[in-house]
Amino acid sequence: MSPTTETLTAERILEATEEVLRRHGPTKATVVDVARALGVSHGSVYRHFRTKAELREAVTKRWLDRASGALAAIADDGDRDPAQRLRDWFQGLFDAKRRKAGDDPELFATYSVLVDENGEVVGEHIAELVAQLTRIVEAGMASGVFAPGDPASVARALFHATDRFHDPCHAREWTRPEIQDELEAILQLLLRGLAA
Repeated sequence: MSPTTETLTAERILEATEEVLRRHGPTKATVVDVARALGVSHGSVYRHFRTKAELREAVTKRWLDRASGALAAIADDGDRDPAQRLRDWFQGLFDAKRRKAGDDPELFATYSVLVDENGEVVGEHIAELVAQLTRIVEAGMASGVFAPGDPASVARALFHATDRFHDPCHAREWTRPEIQDELEAILQLLLRGLAA
């Protein structure tokens, strides 16, 4: 076993895979390309990820988890008013998605393809985001800031009502100068509807 193979980790493979996807795109990137980038055999990569599909799923999950991790900190920040927490959470989600689409459009396009392939991973990601929203809504209802109701149903409705600001299919709209004002108008409307 070479020293390179000994230090090969799933995280290193995912980082290399991201670079390979950026360079070659989702249709041309192969496990052999990833192995070459790491200086190992493709068999070494397969020891960590049994199939190309499993590797692509792991990369997609890693990408989605970056966004949900930062948002969890906002959702669980009990020092902030629930209404402000809700506003900050949606702004954080929009900023993260817009940044990914604008800063690295090639990789964003690649991930859009991978997300379509990995419905289960995307479903888990959405469930995590809705669970975070549910915690904010529960806190708002418990404190009397939000009107009583079913927190999970309210959270799902909020998530779907703001779809335009986080679903990648709307990414082309996110560069428009007025998009931030439009998000603000939607958030004000939603918060008025939630108010106790």
